[in-house]
Amino acid sequence: MSTKTIRVLALMCSTRPGALGPAVGEWLIEAITPRAAELGVELVPVALGDLNLPFLDEEEHPSSGVYRHEHTRRWSAIADAADGFIAVTPEYNYGMPATLKNALDYLSREWAWKPIGFVSYGHTSAGTRSVQHAKQVVTTLRLVPLGATVAIRIDDATDNGRLRPDAARDTAGVGLLDELVRVAPALRPMRERARAGALSGPLPGSYARRLTPDDAPEVTVLQRCCWVDEAVANDTMAIPALHESLEEVRDWLATWHTTGIWRDGRLLGMVRARSVDTDWHVGRLAVVPDLRGQGLGRWLLRTAEAAAQPDCRRILLFTGAKSLRNIDLYHSEGYQSMPPASFDGTTCLTKDLPVRQR
Repeated sequence: MSTKTIRVLALMCSTRPGALGPAVGEWLIEAITPRAAELGVELVPVALGDLNLPFLDEEEHPSSGVYRHEHTRRWSAIADAADGFIAVTPEYNYGMPATLKNALDYLSREWAWKPIGFVSYGHTSAGTRSVQHAKQVVTTLRLVPLGATVAIRIDDATDNGRLRPDAARDTAGVGLLDELVRVAPALRPMRERARAGALSGPLPGSYARRLTPDDAPEVTVLQRCCWVDEAVANDTMAIPALHESLEEVRDWLATWHTTGIWRDGRLLGMVRARSVDTDWHVGRLAVVPDLRGQGLGRWLLRTAEAAAQPDCRRILLFTGAKSLRNIDLYHSEGYQSMPPASFDGTTCLTKDLPVRQR
């Protein structure tokens, strides 16, 4: 399973006064919350009626991502932060409610490559025709409907407007969550490639993006596997990258400009940089051991250099004084060593920035 927390929105779709929807939503949350806690899932109930979305009133097409209204921007942020959805929906005249269709139509990129499950309720068909209608729409938006569903026949399941206890229904709700949690991480690489700011990477199928504190678990693993060679070459374990806690990694990811290369959900390499006075400090250049020698380190180094602030005059980086492979790479990229090595066994290398980059 992914090291990232999975956020699931439970969308309560009915807005009709006196509808059964709130009772179904309460049942769902109560039934699956213990399992969500076991799986580390953040479960977020969202009532579409509380969003106060008018019928679609944006001038630009949703695929443009240009939103003029605050209600659209708010809804975009809520949906974009989710990794998957469970729609609790009634059936109205063989179809889904207009509230759900309208909420879907407002957005585009925010839906792509995320799983969606359905809990339906109704009379004759238990709301299943609503789900079939919705699936035609969500697949167009590149949402991925789950095979697991929960269908509730109102006449058989309620007493005085409330759902009767039903162990089988509880099990079905947990099964729906389990399937969503299996699918959401598998789709994450596809949706991350479509994120704003993502670039094509140096290897086929790879992409690069700026890392955030949410990426700390993957960065911690990458550091542990990449700096062992440094420790051996320099005969020391006093290397910060080998000992930093998850919180320490989160802290520096929040302040450094860090670029990571990803493929199929795996962090292949990274480099971080930031300005200190008129110097552009570059560090933590790392590539997974099995992909070294394929140009990823050189590509990351050049990417970090290109991000230098206009007022920076030179680049500084540090590596172990006995890390000859690293030093050879930096020399081949125009860096000069500044002898002697410091007291902690590291050596500093510098490179002037071109005038056009200042």
